[in-house]
Amino acid sequence: MAETGASPLPPTPPAHPPLVRAEQFMWLTARVLEQRLFSYHFLNGGPDPVETALDAYRNEDGGYGHALEPDLRGPASQPLHTGRALRVLDAIERCGGQRAERVCRYLTAASTADGALPAVLPSQRGYPAAPFVPVVDNPPSELLATGPVVGLLHRNEVWHAWLFRATDFCWQAIDYLEKSHPYEIEAAVAFLDTVPDRSRAEATADRLGRLVRERRLAALDPERLDAYPVAPGYAPREHHFPHDFAKSPDSLARAWFTDEEMTRSLDFLAAEQEADGGWPIRWRQWAPAAALEARPVVTIEALHTLRAYGRLVG
Repeated sequence: MAETGASPLPPTPPAHPPLVRAEQFMWLTARVLEQRLFSYHFLNGGPDPVETALDAYRNEDGGYGHALEPDLRGPASQPLHTGRALRVLDAIERCGGQRAERVCRYLTAASTADGALPAVLPSQRGYPAAPFVPVVDNPPSELLATGPVVGLLHRNEVWHAWLFRATDFCWQAIDYLEKSHPYEIEAAVAFLDTVPDRSRAEATADRLGRLVRERRLAALDPERLDAYPVAPGYAPREHHFPHDFAKSPDSLARAWFTDEEMTRSLDFLAAEQEADGGWPIRWRQWAPAAALEARPVVTIEALHTLRAYGRLVG
């Protein structure tokens, strides 16, 4: 008589790799711009469709608006929108020539008296904006807005009169940093990673790294997040991790963290991918559309960081 018993369970099908899951999320959720960017980076798409999608956000003054930065709604050109536009142009290797000249003309007009950028200009008044980016009549220059823009222009070897004073502003702002918060440190790193004076950049980055560790601005153990404070005004669990500062192994910020700390950080980043294939946003959510549009941006950045460190994404 044949033996009886329970039938063996069928083998568990392999889970889809992160890139496949993220692709489904992009088609389901992302704006055309992020769909085109995802295709360019991960599906062998071309740069022309990316630039065409980006042009929809460009205004006649050479700046960008129309909620390109999702936390600022409305049509008005803003430095934060224009900084994001430069990141897109840099990603497709078109951050130069007449495109850069046009943007620099806008940056010159948008700058304060000290030659650097505020985060938000008064022209935003009357349009919806996140409560953590207040609109004031005479906004000051901020490293948060200026550092990444200057860094991208130096990275692409753009030379324009606006860059000289803006670069000096960034050096001075970073040199005087004694207390800070993670987004400002990220902006400083974006500047230091590409500014031409490499010896000064390395020495300055070393000092910033000590500040980050002394003030516990980076959550070094994702399993003990309660041990790390979040900055005033941040969402309750808006922590920042080593991979947020050192987005690639060649960043100056990579030296701030041990191999073990970076491994834990990247493991945490990989595990953050949600069931729908996208990555979450950790900052304060204030409007459904802003959160929906930000997640594809964060998802592309997460995949970039993982791939930069040699993690297999698919």
